[in-house]
Amino acid sequence: MENDCLKIIIREMTKDDVPQVSLIEKEAFGDHRWHEGAFYSELDNELSKYLVATLDDGSLVGFIGCWLIFEEAHIATFAISKKYQKKQIAQALICAFVDICYKEEIKYITLEVRESNTPAINLYEKFGMTSVGIRKNYYQDNNENAIIMFSENIFYNKFRAIYNNIKNNINKVNISYE
Repeated sequence: MENDCLKIIIREMTKDDVPQVSLIEKEAFGDHRWHEGAFYSELDNELSKYLVATLDDGSLVGFIGCWLIFEEAHIATFAISKKYQKKQIAQALICAFVDICYKEEIKYITLEVRESNTPAINLYEKFGMTSVGIRKNYYQDNNENAIIMFSENIFYNKFRAIYNNIKNNINKVNISYE
């Protein structure tokens, strides 16, 4: 039922998660997705940080992958299984990722997003991210432009207030961290 509170566990991705992550990636991005080999490589990259959201039965329902480089975190890939979208899991994953940024003293978050991906743009804007430019013909499948989005310094009071408000108002999921 839509109003039921889901129990979600957010933890670091392992190589055992890659097949399920790859299925969600395929569901979200079709033929223009990352393949399993890319995820295995990312897990071996010391600059990468990947988190997964699972149900308490272990079923994987979403993931976020980022690169942490100096003072900047770049969201490289991010998807939620269609069945579990609009249940605040994406918000919970971003909050968990922001917690890592605080711990690692990362100041800024950036990403590229398809111009046509209005739900994702709205989600990022909810976290205070703004468009700082366009990458023309960025996506190879259809030459769609990418919007470059950037946060302000996450240690500033304005970002912290937005982040804390979102984190405190996630009410559709019961989150635990491993």
